[in-house]
Amino acid sequence: MNESFDIQSIRKQFPILDQEVYGKPLVYFDNAATTQKPLCVIERERAYYLNENCNIHRGVHYLSQKATEAYENARKTVADFIHAREAREVIFTRGTTESVNLLATSFEHFFIQEGDTVLVSAMEHHSNLVPWQQMVQRHHGNLLVIPMSDQGELDLNCYSELLDQRPKLVAVAHVSNVLGTINPVKEMVRMAHEKGIPVVIDGAQSVAHMPIDVQDLDCDFFVFSGHKMYAPMGVGVLYGKAEWLEKLPPYQFGGEMVDVVSFERTTFNVLPYKFEAGTPNVGAALGLEAAIRFLQRLDRSAVESHEATLLHAAVDRLCGIEGIRFIGEAKNRSGLVSFVVKGVHPYDLGTIIDKMGIAVRTGHHCAEPVMTRFGIPGTVRASFAMYNTLEEVDAFVAAVKRAALMLR
Repeated sequence: MNESFDIQSIRKQFPILDQEVYGKPLVYFDNAATTQKPLCVIERERAYYLNENCNIHRGVHYLSQKATEAYENARKTVADFIHAREAREVIFTRGTTESVNLLATSFEHFFIQEGDTVLVSAMEHHSNLVPWQQMVQRHHGNLLVIPMSDQGELDLNCYSELLDQRPKLVAVAHVSNVLGTINPVKEMVRMAHEKGIPVVIDGAQSVAHMPIDVQDLDCDFFVFSGHKMYAPMGVGVLYGKAEWLEKLPPYQFGGEMVDVVSFERTTFNVLPYKFEAGTPNVGAALGLEAAIRFLQRLDRSAVESHEATLLHAAVDRLCGIEGIRFIGEAKNRSGLVSFVVKGVHPYDLGTIIDKMGIAVRTGHHCAEPVMTRFGIPGTVRASFAMYNTLEEVDAFVAAVKRAALMLR
């Protein structure tokens, strides 16, 4: 483990971790669903409501101007964090799900015709699958699927062949929320662009764990949620290249996203505002900025090393459990492990583990096609964050061993 990584100092920033569950110290391994929030994020959102609360962009008085400036500074912070060319390429949304739905709705109205297809991977979260599926089905088209191996790695040869069918768009997860697979998205973007096909990357599971440079990836769109990267719930981001966002029509209509309105016609606002109808979640956006500042103060390479150590330790120690089967064994993985134990239902295993103070996720993880691919009803998923420890990994493995024996 990297000696420069001060885990105890990190943990002090997350007071929720310092509690007991059913008389046991809480071990929180459900970070792929949502991360806990550091004090600086909680305090920033609180400070907004104490001192700055006001509707933005619409007032000339002090509070409105102060809140507007803070909100737009948060947008610039996000743009710098993901290395966007300019702040207007950052659209604030409620999260990854709304970001994808925004794209699918706007894309459909402008680019989709009868019989068109969209290409997704076999490991997508429902949020990056269902909107595209429903879009093409409305136009009697098809959803093309990139297959994956038993190890949970995408078949790039098949991907190349599917691109020859000229889908209107490729939508792919940067990191699988079930398998932990880190997909070769930069290469996939390059291959798609050779055929003039735009690419959407779902970064919900990557943005908290690795540096993101959308210009280096050259993706056309990148989406993520704040709550999976130590920020509040209810805020997320759609990044899009300006040339694409300029072409797409608005997603919702109402206040703020308009330019001129009359009973005869309406013209729309410039980027990014034409996609941000209504009053936004200003406090959460400021909390997102605080979370980014928190991450930027850390040694990100040390964080990556620490999380990789946790993952490898968990896999190595779980291997000793009779009947365990890992779901997803890609060579390039990020911080989570999914598994089943022969003869034991994942829900039952997770329920007993919970009584031992261990928070994990069980079920299909909003990725039912993945479960179908591996012939299982669901998995137990343990997902790691910077504040987790090797001692917690040991407690988790011991709990799994005990629960598996009880349920056989």
